[in-house]
Amino acid sequence: MLDTANYTPRLKVAYADTIRAAMKEEFGYKNEMQIPKMEKVVLNIGCGAEAVRDSKKAKSAIEDLTKIAGQLAIGTKAKKSHAPFRLREGMIIGSKVTLRGDRMFEFLDRLITIAMPRIRDFRGVKPSFDGRGNFAMGIKEHIVFPEIEFDKVDEVWGMDIIMTTTAQEFGEHTADAQAKALLKHFNMPFTA
Repeated sequence: MLDTANYTPRLKVAYADTIRAAMKEEFGYKNEMQIPKMEKVVLNIGCGAEAVRDSKKAKSAIEDLTKIAGQLAIGTKAKKSHAPFRLREGMIIGSKVTLRGDRMFEFLDRLITIAMPRIRDFRGVKPSFDGRGNFAMGIKEHIVFPEIEFDKVDEVWGMDIIMTTTAQEFGEHTADAQAKALLKHFNMPFTA
């Protein structure tokens, strides 16, 4: 059994031991506080029309996201009513969860080392940064995570993953370039 009191995630240890030093050398930071770090990871499953037809689908998405994250996911509600879609304001149409600290590092480790290799025809992740050092990616099937039992899944959901870093512009280096370097040190398989 895992002793959680004395357990530190593998990527958190790697960040403290090697990645910080490598980033400092690569970008020439003068101060330790300038070195970018992972702030949070937000996971989102949008059910859309499926949740409108059957409210159990949204509950299923919340349960699956809770299993994947290891933390309780919450339902996302519709902000406006939309009659053609039979969507009412306040109706649960998806789920989301925000991971920080040890759970964030654990999720990143499982995503990079276990889930991504299980994706069919996987050729890497396209770098998709927002200009402020935050990275977003999508997964078409949430069943690539080992926590999800394929036999018990009633619906296969797509999933959005947003990784927020503390990267800021530094000299001639953009926040995106620093965030990409940080994620590369975590072994994120970028295509370019």
